[in-house]
Amino acid sequence: MNMMPHPFAEQVEVAGSQRATMLAVCLDLEGILVPEVWVNVAKQTGIEALRRTTRDEPDYDRLMRYRLDILDENGITIDDITAVIEAMEPLEESVGFLDSLERRWPTLVLSDTFSQFARPIMDKLGNPTLLCHTLVIEDSGRISDWTIRLQDQKRRTVEALRAMNLEVIAVGDSYNDTSMLAAASAGILFRPPDNVVEEFPQYPVTQDYHGLAAAIDEAASALGE
Repeated sequence: MNMMPHPFAEQVEVAGSQRATMLAVCLDLEGILVPEVWVNVAKQTGIEALRRTTRDEPDYDRLMRYRLDILDENGITIDDITAVIEAMEPLEESVGFLDSLERRWPTLVLSDTFSQFARPIMDKLGNPTLLCHTLVIEDSGRISDWTIRLQDQKRRTVEALRAMNLEVIAVGDSYNDTSMLAAASAGILFRPPDNVVEEFPQYPVTQDYHGLAAAIDEAASALGE
């Protein structure tokens, strides 16, 4: 009888009969667990140009400089952005989904957001482990620059985990997640835009948390968990 190939077969490589001794899950933050911060800032300020995100622009440094220039032009400070973030809530069903993952496997949130942005909403998610960047803020509240924790930190975190003999399942939705997905034992896209799906057809696409949980379970099974 012919068997259909496993959906994760091309991503997962398990040598011989060896089984994974432990698995970790790495999640992007915005678009996966919480709404896009800059999109919400755009809605509240009426500045449509701030809707541009990593779903649209692969060059993160270019995107951030573009954003900070717009903030300066409009006199928007960290307090204005924090007020928007404090009013945000996690995506519907994301808290239960995250809790179910953390009960089963070590789960890290890897984000290109900033600690000052993330702080107001992390408590609403149950304070998961988050690795992100930091903003440079003047006494006036003006955001003048940003400090990257590590270039391509999502990918390098996944590579570090795999160097510790952990299998890694990574979940993202944007251009800046794709190197993380490539470095992982298995990568999954969650509610990605069409342009990302078209450019990265090797990753399975999920549209809700039930489907995402099933895809993670499927990948974990293929990895020997």
